[in-house]
Amino acid sequence: MLELGNVASRVVNFNHLRQLHAQIICNSLHHHNYWVSLLINHCTRQNAPPHYAHLLFQSTLNPNVFVFTSILRFYSHRHDHAKVALLFEQMQGRGVRTDAFVYPTLIKSAGNGGIGFHAHVLKLGHGSDAIVRNAVIDMYARLGPIGHARKVFDEIPDRERKVADWNAMISGYWKWESEDQAQWLFDVMPERNVITWTAMVTGYAKVKDSVAARKMFDLMPERSVVSWNAMLSGYAQNGLAEEALELFDEMVSAGIEPDETTWVTVISASSSSGDPCLAASLVRMLNQKRIRSNSFVRTALLDMYGKCGSIDAARRIFDELGVYRNSVAWNAMISAFTRIGDLDSARELFNTMPKRNVVTWNSMIAGYAQNGQSAMAIELFKEMITAKESTPDEVTMVSVISACGHLGALELGNWAVRFLTENQIKSSISGCNAMIFMYSRCGSMEDAKRVFQEMATRDVVSYNTLISGFAAHGHAMEAINLMSAMKEECIEPDKVTFIGVLTACSHAGLLEEGRKVFESIKDPAIDHYACLVDLLGRVGELEEAKTTIEKMPMEPHAGVYGSLLNASRLHKHVELGELAATKLFELEPENSGNFILLSNIYASSGRWKDVERIRERMKKTGVKKTTGWSWVEYGGKLHKFIVADRSHERSDDIYRFLVELRKKMREAGYVADKSSVLRDVQDEEKEEIVGTHSEKLAICYALLVSEAGAVIRVVKNLRVCLDCHAAIKMISKLEGREIIVRDNNRFHCFKDGVCSCKDYW
Repeated sequence: MLELGNVASRVVNFNHLRQLHAQIICNSLHHHNYWVSLLINHCTRQNAPPHYAHLLFQSTLNPNVFVFTSILRFYSHRHDHAKVALLFEQMQGRGVRTDAFVYPTLIKSAGNGGIGFHAHVLKLGHGSDAIVRNAVIDMYARLGPIGHARKVFDEIPDRERKVADWNAMISGYWKWESEDQAQWLFDVMPERNVITWTAMVTGYAKVKDSVAARKMFDLMPERSVVSWNAMLSGYAQNGLAEEALELFDEMVSAGIEPDETTWVTVISASSSSGDPCLAASLVRMLNQKRIRSNSFVRTALLDMYGKCGSIDAARRIFDELGVYRNSVAWNAMISAFTRIGDLDSARELFNTMPKRNVVTWNSMIAGYAQNGQSAMAIELFKEMITAKESTPDEVTMVSVISACGHLGALELGNWAVRFLTENQIKSSISGCNAMIFMYSRCGSMEDAKRVFQEMATRDVVSYNTLISGFAAHGHAMEAINLMSAMKEECIEPDKVTFIGVLTACSHAGLLEEGRKVFESIKDPAIDHYACLVDLLGRVGELEEAKTTIEKMPMEPHAGVYGSLLNASRLHKHVELGELAATKLFELEPENSGNFILLSNIYASSGRWKDVERIRERMKKTGVKKTTGWSWVEYGGKLHKFIVADRSHERSDDIYRFLVELRKKMREAGYVADKSSVLRDVQDEEKEEIVGTHSEKLAICYALLVSEAGAVIRVVKNLRVCLDCHAAIKMISKLEGREIIVRDNNRFHCFKDGVCSCKDYW
């Protein structure tokens, strides 16, 4: 017996536990309640698999109160509250007497059902038991109402109040965001321990007051590893990864041995940096200290590798986890694949995951949305609603609403917003920002402004999103005024703000206003220079644009030369266009758009041999022209068209309508602009080519199926050509429709024969 007791005291992992179990079996003690209870208690400490603990419980024929208490604690520790309730029923069914020490476990596990147990212990006369009473205070402090916890606390005579009771109340007040009450109790309590101080550190970190949390931490008379972990977690949860890693260095220097929670926190903090070198140094430290990492540490490592792009290392840990693979590990692996754009591997894991939760759905939906697969994101969201496995939350809706914005699908966007409202999903700043983005990208600026104005609190993203919307619509003064308003609200403009305002000035041709904005930037980034070059180029200041590039304090990137190339196209400046294109062919040799723009410049000057030369170069280097497409939304679906497309189910009707529309347009004085055709062919053939451009087919379909007077919204992946621009102006007048076209550059709102861009794009 003494030898077994010594072995039991040295159990520090699951393998040790199994060895102890084997020795107990060899001594024929495996049916004895004492040893079964001891083994189950070790299962709780070593986080043993549930099936193993359950087999131990079943090995005794007549479990006593101690065995039941041990197995109840095991499942309570795992937050398996349903199992705790079932075992308690078994305990009562077997007639096992429930002593006072059973109830703290039951109360902690029962959630709101703990109120019933509170009534039960009062009836049995256990209400004055210190441990039971503390469990009751803790239950009300965690689940509310906090006033009930305070009532139980106040009923305890002063001399009988334990530090644990004060600590439970302090933690409860922090939980319910009663900072003043928590601080008051801390100040008046007669005795504090390390748990008290740690609760204050955790509380201040929870309300994002890292400075106050650190002050409390520094004032602590003594610190445990839990105290260090609380401060580390506070930094990590508030996005202060650098401070967390510095504190970890202090911890190691102070001779404090990190535990598994420390490592999980530090690894998670370093994950946010996405720095592979930092990840490697942490792994080396783990190996040097010979840390026996449990499933939580390994899951944190998996997440870190995923965020650092080390997908093979992440997958290796995922595979090694085996039966210890929990939902966090699955979700981290799915996110790791989506982060590198491997959506097929992510979806394969998603489909094979044994039990998905809302985080799983969110990871996959966001993966599609962030990798340009917006339609798939929305389809998966529809599957989520149908499957009813998990309830969508705000994170889900942010991804879905943003995806609708990327598609320019206002019908779907409005449906998603209605779903959010009807299902009472709380919408924070992020949700409102997503709605502003969606409405802006769908060409509904009035709705975007309405959401912005209704927000109680706004952040820099709120302002930037609306400013970018104004920029895409060419509303320069609104963008400039909004930047002034954000300063008045004490929100400092950032890099994105200035890009938005400069873009707005460029689209509206406001040169002097744009210059002033650029000059107000303390340290202009390369993207700000690209905007300035675009602004100068559009208004015809090509030499100044070229000089700006030459005097830039950094090496120009493709965006800068792209602005110059587009300006050369607008103003038919062949020499400057060739200079910009030559640089672009070096910087992004696979971008077909640069070849097409240069071809346009040559074609507009009648230099057909040069057009052919560019075409041959594209063939030789394997660069393929991006297929132009346009889509319109109708009946909850996106209807997509390419040039001369005849694949749509109503293709015959569309072309019949197009013939009639052309006839009306010619009678009204329309003459096709054939300058964008990059082939030296007869005018009749050129007219046929431009006449069946994708946006014209999309508009004809929309005119066929939509109600009279309804706004038509078209999304196009390339820049709208001169002929289509002129044609849509006339169509809007002839058909009495507002037609909103979003191309890859900006919005064009056509109404009564006029475009919002004022023919300046």
